[in-house]
Amino acid sequence: MSRIVASLAAVLASLSLAACGDDGAEPDAPSGGAPASRDLELILDFQPSAVHTGIYAASERGLFTDRGLVVTIREPGASTVAPKLLRSGRADLAILDIHDLAIARERGAELIGVAALVQRPMAAVIAADSSVVSDPADLAGKRVGVTGLPSDDAVLESVLASGGLSLADVETVTIGFDAVPALLGGKLDAATAFWSAEGVRLSESLPTREFRVDEFGAPSYPELVLVTTAERLAEDRRSIEAAVDAIAAGYEATVEDPDAALADLLAAVPELDEEQQRAQLDAVIGAFGDSRALDLASLAQWAQWDLEHGIVEELPDINAAFDLEIAGN
Repeated sequence: MSRIVASLAAVLASLSLAACGDDGAEPDAPSGGAPASRDLELILDFQPSAVHTGIYAASERGLFTDRGLVVTIREPGASTVAPKLLRSGRADLAILDIHDLAIARERGAELIGVAALVQRPMAAVIAADSSVVSDPADLAGKRVGVTGLPSDDAVLESVLASGGLSLADVETVTIGFDAVPALLGGKLDAATAFWSAEGVRLSESLPTREFRVDEFGAPSYPELVLVTTAERLAEDRRSIEAAVDAIAAGYEATVEDPDAALADLLAAVPELDEEQQRAQLDAVIGAFGDSRALDLASLAQWAQWDLEHGIVEELPDINAAFDLEIAGN
C-alpha cells in the first residue's frame, strides 16, 4: 500500500513539474512567472524642460514599468551626441530635432523616427522690439543671431523670403545658443530660437515679435521626433512599441492635466524653475497635439523644404527614415 501511495505521489509530482514547465511565461522570465523587465536608455535632445513633460509623466506614474520597461532618461552633453550613442548601441531611443535626423541619415546613420513629440515647428525668428520689427521686411539691415546649425539659416531664409528679403539683406552673427543674453543685452535686433523656450523667457523682459517659421513660409512638421536605430527596431520592436505607447500615454495625461504633469516633471528634475517651466508648458502644450503619430503628408512637405533650403543635399527618403505604424496613423 505504501508503494502505491509513493508511486501515485511520484506521478503527481511529475505532472506538477510538467505543468510548471508550460506555464506560458517568457523563456527568460524569473521563477515567479513574470516577464523579465527590459532596460532602455532614452537620450533627450537638450536639458529637461516643459517640452519633455510627457516623458517624465510616463516615468513618474510607472507607465514604463507597467509595460515591462525600466527606462533611464539622460540629457546629452551636446546636440550631436545622441546619434552617436544610438549608433554605438549605448542608447536605445533618443529625441532628435527632425532636421538633425535628416542630416544624420544623409551621413550614413540608419536611424528611424518612430513618434512625434511636438507636432509643429518650434523654430522662429524672434525680434527684440516689436515696434522696430513688426514684419519680416523690417529685418532689412538688422543684426540677426543664428546658432550656426544649418536649420537656423533655413528658418531665417524662410522668414526673410516671406518679406521679400534674402540672407544678403541682413547681417548674421553666429551666437550658438545664446539668443536670450544676446537679445537682452541689446547686441542683436533679432535671433533664431525656439518660441517655446527662449521666446517665453524673452517675452518676460522685452516687447518681442515672433515670426514662427510655419507661419512664414515653412510647412507644418513635427519639430522633435523619437528616434531609434534600424537594428534595434529589428531586434526588439516590442520594447520600442511599449516605450512609445507609454510616452504617448504620458503626453495624453499632460494635455488632460498640465498641472499634475508639471508636478511630475519637477519631482523628477527638482532643480528646474517652476514658474519658468509652467510658462513654457502653457506655450507649447497646444503643439503636442492629440497623438504621437507621424503624418506622411506633413513629412513629405518637410522633406522638400529641407532640400530646398540646403539642410540636406538629397531628398530624404521618408519611407526609410520613419516607421509610421508604431505610433499609429
